[in-house]
Amino acid sequence: MGFFFLLALLFWLKNIFAYLVDFHLGIESAVQYFILFINPIATTLLLLSIALYVRRTKAAYITMILIYFLMTLLLFSNVSYYREFTDFITINTMLGAGKVASGLGESAIRLFRPYDVLYFIDFIILIAALVMKKIKMDTRPVRARMAFAMSTLAVMVFSANLFMAEADRPELLTRTFSRDYLVKYLGINAFTVYDGVQTYQASQVRAEASPNDMNEVESYVKSHYAEPNDDLFGIAKGKNVIYIHLESTQQFLIDYKLKDENGVEHEVMPFINSLYHSDSTFSFDNFFHQVKAGKTSDAETLFENSLFGLNQGALFTQLGGKNTFEAAPDILGQTEGYTSAVFHGNTGTFWNRNETYKRFGYDYFFDASYYDVTDENSFQYGLHDKPFFEQSAQYLEHLQQPFYAKFLAVSNHYPYSEFTNDEGGFPLATTSDETINGYFATANYLDKAVEEFFNYLKESGLYDNSVIVLYGDHYGISNSRNKNLAELLGKSSASWSNYDNAALQRVPYMIHIPGQTNGGINHTYGGQVDALPTLLHLLGVDTSNYIQLGQDLFSDENEQLVAFRDGDFVTPEYTYYGGTLYSNSTGMPITNPSDALQQQVDDWKAKVDKQLSVSDQINNGDLLRFYAKSGLTEVDPDSYNYKDGLQQMLDTESSLGDKSTSVFSQNGGKSTVDLYQSKTYKEYEEQIQQDNSQSKD
Repeated sequence: MGFFFLLALLFWLKNIFAYLVDFHLGIESAVQYFILFINPIATTLLLLSIALYVRRTKAAYITMILIYFLMTLLLFSNVSYYREFTDFITINTMLGAGKVASGLGESAIRLFRPYDVLYFIDFIILIAALVMKKIKMDTRPVRARMAFAMSTLAVMVFSANLFMAEADRPELLTRTFSRDYLVKYLGINAFTVYDGVQTYQASQVRAEASPNDMNEVESYVKSHYAEPNDDLFGIAKGKNVIYIHLESTQQFLIDYKLKDENGVEHEVMPFINSLYHSDSTFSFDNFFHQVKAGKTSDAETLFENSLFGLNQGALFTQLGGKNTFEAAPDILGQTEGYTSAVFHGNTGTFWNRNETYKRFGYDYFFDASYYDVTDENSFQYGLHDKPFFEQSAQYLEHLQQPFYAKFLAVSNHYPYSEFTNDEGGFPLATTSDETINGYFATANYLDKAVEEFFNYLKESGLYDNSVIVLYGDHYGISNSRNKNLAELLGKSSASWSNYDNAALQRVPYMIHIPGQTNGGINHTYGGQVDALPTLLHLLGVDTSNYIQLGQDLFSDENEQLVAFRDGDFVTPEYTYYGGTLYSNSTGMPITNPSDALQQQVDDWKAKVDKQLSVSDQINNGDLLRFYAKSGLTEVDPDSYNYKDGLQQMLDTESSLGDKSTSVFSQNGGKSTVDLYQSKTYKEYEEQIQQDNSQSKD
């Protein structure tokens, strides 16, 4: 038992050393530090206790040493892998070890550090001590009761660990949005086991799938397809596509004015409002998010694949690095010659984006490693929006046109903390909920960041040749807080109902096409699954041979039936939410529907269930690997390398010479970065006051 506890202590020290020296897990509180320090204990005791059940003395010691060595090997393998990829080794990575070694290439030797000897030197000392009998083997076998007690203790410690982890990070195991979080809260061993279970479950479903399963999918997609609007088909053909992700932005923020303590109204998002009402923008006021546990990543799945996320967990983390997709960047790249890139001021491993984007066919991914991220200009979810957009210009200007680019802004993210520097100033709401109070200030900051980015696009020459899509990814204020929000929306908390909760699932969706004059506010009911066919038809791309579950929002054949991921739905006349049917005209529940209406509801429910079921069939079975009618060549994820994106673009630019279509080349080889202008909130207010004064004069 003394040897057992010695090994347990040594392995705990190795884990703590790796956590503090090699891994960057983003510890944010004393509670997280405490969890980090205890999370190696449970699995270490549990695995080492296996040797206590071995009755023969030498065999027990050998088993204990072997288990200890394998745990150390797993830990050190993750340390080495993390140095290169800023990620942890998954079961799929282990199974493709040859590809990993190939990916490391000549840099493998450089991954080692002089202090790495600390991970293995104890083996030499322990073995020498055993051979020289400095550590004496106890010939008495451990009692079965003691062995069982150690195993039980390990389970109890793990239960306590998991309880604290879930308390600090709810839905840790169901959402699994970051491998960093799993390691931070549960440790390397627990993460590996969890990943193994997830991998096995996914592989079982995938293994049972066959090409015949695509027949039902194809039949559904064909019957569900909506013909494009002839007047709008191809009006943006050949233009750049710029997606601007409006984090946690809900539709009620459009045109919303917040009253301060003096009763003065402040427009929360004046610039985005101006876009919303522009004749060059096709805006939708009945557009709903359809995400579940994957939240932001689910929105990306919906927008770029016209498929839903999973009913449990996130597709990005569970299947994103394995499945075959026919995503927007791949479709436009193969059929229209587009270059594609994602810009995101957070770590690339968050939501497993560094692997999933390869499967989507993105040529470049600029994550936090490409940005100057400091404590002053960032928070737990990444770089704040103004420096994010501004620093992105240095990469965007070298992207070959036409391009498909996505910008993931994150500042308007829970907990909506007030900006304490010069960006602060927008008034806070005065409800009893601090989260709601700060929501409007961060939304205002997002609005100004988007305005500055638009100004840059205009100054650089990119604006006129681009389609700019702005979208909200999911709710910002959750259902549990909506009653505290009610008064700000002109309702009482006492009268708040599930109908109101459903109504707040609306998010902004705007397609801004400079030069167009026939835009306006469209009242069609739709959801995020409809965005891809809508966009592709505007770009003049025929989608009839693609597996997409949404319908063009401009099509006369659009059914206007919006499915939520849990099976609820919305139509222009009715809302079915939480098992209750509501009338949209009154907001009141319909307790005794007529037979005809009940039949209609049942039909809608069957259609919603079918759409969700087909999506699950495609994703869980990885059915697109069997589909060839789209004419697309399957994406090879190994052909993408996101480590040196800027250099790759510069090399492409140089090799193309006069044929380069980047804005940098079109500007005579002169950078456009200096054209980017950013102002503080105070400077904006001073400009507004000056403009108002001139207007009065």
